[in-house]
Amino acid sequence: MSRGERSSPVDFRPVASSVDQLEDNKVKIVVEVDESEVDKAIDLAFKKISKDVSLPGFRPGRVPRKVLEAKFGQDYARSEALNELIGANYRSAVISHEVDAIAQPEVTITQGEESGPLTFEATVEIRPSVEVKGYKDLTVTIQPLEATDEEVAIQIDSLREQASEREEVGRSAISGDFITMDLSGSQDGTPEESLTADDFTYEIGSGFIIESIDENLQGAKVGEIVEFEGDHPNEEGSVLSFRALIKKVEEKKLPELTDEFVAEMTEFETVDLLTADTKNRIEDTKKNQASNLLIEQIGSELADLVDEDPPEILIQEQIQQQLQDMAMRMAQQGMQFEQFLEATGQDIETLAENMKDPAAKVVKIDLALRAVAEAEGISIEQVDIDKEISDLAEHFNQGEEQLLEIFQENGQLLTLKADLLKQKAMKYLQQNVEIVDPEGTPVERETFLFPENQDKEENMSENIEQESTSNDTEEEAPSE
Repeated sequence: MSRGERSSPVDFRPVASSVDQLEDNKVKIVVEVDESEVDKAIDLAFKKISKDVSLPGFRPGRVPRKVLEAKFGQDYARSEALNELIGANYRSAVISHEVDAIAQPEVTITQGEESGPLTFEATVEIRPSVEVKGYKDLTVTIQPLEATDEEVAIQIDSLREQASEREEVGRSAISGDFITMDLSGSQDGTPEESLTADDFTYEIGSGFIIESIDENLQGAKVGEIVEFEGDHPNEEGSVLSFRALIKKVEEKKLPELTDEFVAEMTEFETVDLLTADTKNRIEDTKKNQASNLLIEQIGSELADLVDEDPPEILIQEQIQQQLQDMAMRMAQQGMQFEQFLEATGQDIETLAENMKDPAAKVVKIDLALRAVAEAEGISIEQVDIDKEISDLAEHFNQGEEQLLEIFQENGQLLTLKADLLKQKAMKYLQQNVEIVDPEGTPVERETFLFPENQDKEENMSENIEQESTSNDTEEEAPSE
């Protein structure tokens, strides 16, 4: 039974199913299927075989069952039928018992392999529970939300930069100066036309092919020849060498910050008005970002409270999800994932290995939030689910009943409940952790604006468009 394989559209109903807790975060699911359901599955198996085979004298799909039994035998069709039954009924049992399976099951047929009703056992690993001792005593440090004079000055100077001019100077070059030079370059001693340019102008400190250019150009004067080299950024072991004839040194002249300048360049009439508006915009941005930063900080602190190593399968699923998200973002920007790997000199295995620690942290946060919810008796009521379905139906322009049916058929109600539970747990922590600034002074909680549905639509969109990774059984992406 392969992951993600679509089960039979026929509704095979088990007579009974039960779940027993085992050791090592595993459960045993026992399913009994009536003989009439087995017979129905066998009949469907023969119909499928009839469509797939080509026999002389018969049209596809019209081969009589007796002919098929004579050619393939009853055992073959029964084996195909049992595979369908096991897949469909395992999935049904997982959904009905809300088993949070994270791996593929080990299935054993205990009755009915050759005849009669079917009984099978499926042993599967489930998401573990963890302890998060100390979560009630969390202290989160947040940077001040007030705009500093330096931050305001940087913003205003960016406006002055737009109107800046360059003035030639006779002194030695310093950081921020513009140098005009005749530049010639070579790679491993071989001249390269692509690295050669006359009257090339470079701002010291702005970044070049090799970092050593900045330290070598500082102190240079007109008429001097400066030589420097450095490692090729994209070709390991290769060296780039440059020779620069300095022809001109210019310094950047920023216009004076006056009311006249402000009135000409902005919608404001005075420096004071521009300064006040800049300060307000910086603080508004900080406040908008503060809630996200607080949530990130709480998550990070929670992860540190989890001593247990999360299951490797959950870590690998998170890595795969991150890789898929990365590839999707690149595709939206017109770049193929393979091009990115080639440009950065990485292979997929190295990239995945570098993602392992961050992925493990994400898994720990997920487990910790579930643990906080359990410890605090936080639960999801039907009204919570109804509201979520209503919000999602409006967002995706679908009927509520239709969307609920999609979630039920694909077993993603468990995922939806888990998402809502973690949202409530995070909200509890937001309301109860101690928040301080870097000096240890308490920060008023009212400063933070917590969006009610932050990241919800994005997360649930992934659940609707692809197979859920947090309830990873054999479920398909929801579809009508």
